[in-house]
Amino acid sequence: MNEKAEQPAQPVIVKKYANRRLYNTESSSYITLDNLAEMVRKDRDFVVYDAKSGEDITRSVLTQIIVEEEGKGNALLPTNFLRQLIGFYGGNGQNMVPRYLEQAMSNFVRQQETMRETMTKTLSPFMPPGIEDMSRKNLAMMERAMNLFTPFYREGETRPEGQTTQEFQEEIISLRAEVERLQQQLATLRAAPKKAG
Repeated sequence: MNEKAEQPAQPVIVKKYANRRLYNTESSSYITLDNLAEMVRKDRDFVVYDAKSGEDITRSVLTQIIVEEEGKGNALLPTNFLRQLIGFYGGNGQNMVPRYLEQAMSNFVRQQETMRETMTKTLSPFMPPGIEDMSRKNLAMMERAMNLFTPFYREGETRPEGQTTQEFQEEIISLRAEVERLQQQLATLRAAPKKAG
């Protein structure tokens, strides 16, 4: 009957000072927006307060993280989507948009899992013996790549501990090359019986 073990971890309290520095009260250390982004990816909840006023500024800090990620070339939000989103500010639909976006993102995460299962079932009969294990590994890497599109709604850790965004993107490029190679192998295997016949 250990109730403490069953309760979710309390959010980390982060204080933002006038000099724009962020202080993690749990680790008693100064941190960066990158550290906060990594906490989000690890599903570690946090709340950011203005050190002077005590105001909850978590939303604006999360927005800053998105701006930083977009500025690094990790473009995730299409320009038209951003224009439409800005257009909703101050309009009649402003109150409905956050709930809609949350629901849409939750549905997207669920559909990822369904897509993964469907791909596995669909491709398995066509896979030559011995290639199934490789296919399973590739599907896992594809799933991690898909999770790049849902950085704030991940159900579990998908990027290996200590792996940088650059390394992860290189892994995706490698995955694409491997998928192309497998497609060529499958095309060759399918064509082989026709030549023999």
